Amino acid sequence: MAERVERERILLLLVSLLALLAFVLGLTGIEAALGWLLLGTAILARAPAAEPDEAPAVEPFEPRRISDPLPDVAATLGALDAPAFVLGRDATVLFQNRAAEKAFGTLPPGSHISARLRSPGILDMVRETMATGEPNQIEHSERLPSERVFVLRIAPIELAEPPPTAGKLYLLSFRDVSELRRIDRMRSDFVANASHELRTPLASLRGFIETLQGPARADPAAQDRFLGIMLDQATRMSRLVDDLLSLSRLELKSHIAPDESVDLVPLLGHVRDSLVPLADDLGVEIRMHLPEGKVEVLGDRDELVQVFENLIENACKYGQEGKAVDVYLRNDASQPVEVSVVDQGPGIPAEHVPRLTERFYRVSVADSRSKKGTGLGLAIVKHILTRHRARLLVRSEIGRGTDFTVRF
Repeated sequence: MAERVERERILLLLVSLLALLAFVLGLTGIEAALGWLLLGTAILARAPAAEPDEAPAVEPFEPRRISDPLPDVAATLGALDAPAFVLGRDATVLFQNRAAEKAFGTLPPGSHISARLRSPGILDMVRETMATGEPNQIEHSERLPSERVFVLRIAPIELAEPPPTAGKLYLLSFRDVSELRRIDRMRSDFVANASHELRTPLASLRGFIETLQGPARADPAAQDRFLGIMLDQATRMSRLVDDLLSLSRLELKSHIAPDESVDLVPLLGHVRDSLVPLADDLGVEIRMHLPEGKVEVLGDRDELVQVFENLIENACKYGQEGKAVDVYLRNDASQPVEVSVVDQGPGIPAEHVPRLTERFYRVSVADSRSKKGTGLGLAIVKHILTRHRARLLVRSEIGRGTDFTVRF
């Protein structure tokens, strides 16, 4: 059809050209009529017969394919580092990512979610969401193999065309909030312990002040004794406030690593000299094992003095009276620089060792208070070493003593 139209346009153009030529040549009468007759005959001879209108082409019908969205959903969830399950109808597991396999073990496809998660709260939440279509979440705790806290959330996966074999899909995800809960618990314990530590000496001071104002007003001996106790309590409060302020300052700059060069050999000698009077009072000898020459690390000198004063003082106080405290400085070219403080005391039970650097944690509360400890010393040590990108290693054996090692 299109070719015929194009051909007629060309012939009409020729007719127009012929008419123009006749006009230019002055052809009239019989010559012009003969020319027009010949041209019309040529047009009719060349024009093809009329063709019936062509029917539009009809494409063959193919049924539309419905793609399965589960592989795409699985590929997306596989990139997450949080446990996640895809559930079909009746809470059957269609997919679990690697994080879920690591946390809860592998579930064969088609298994019911209750085969791994048996908590009534979780199962009730899943059933409610599948019945109402509304998202839900709860908090769930796991005790084994270690204590963990998860926030579980289930929500329908909105798909344009759910797979016909599985029906509607649901995403069950887990967010590990164990560290957040641990920090919250530590903060609560810190506030409670700090309040208790301050309340006790304050109550003691108030009681003695009331006694001095009343029954002991005219008793010089009682006044001297009570004033001495009050001074001890005030000193204890001052140490506690100083330690709290030290912790606060360290937390503010914990992200800033020190960049000064500190020679540990003279630093440890200075710490020993400052603690000799205490060691003599306790009948303890501080023995230094230092290499020749310089042993330099990047650090803050005042903070490192605080670290080693704390460790050596603790070794003198809690070690065995009449025994020695050994301080070793090791500088092996193939190993990190280490400083070890070793006592010959009774040792620390294994269950207490992981918690020694917690604030206000004491193996023996009565023993710590009798030795005028605040319960914050090792917490301060930990914060300082964290800022220095160093580690504190504790090894203890009942009846043989304890080794605190700082590794730079």
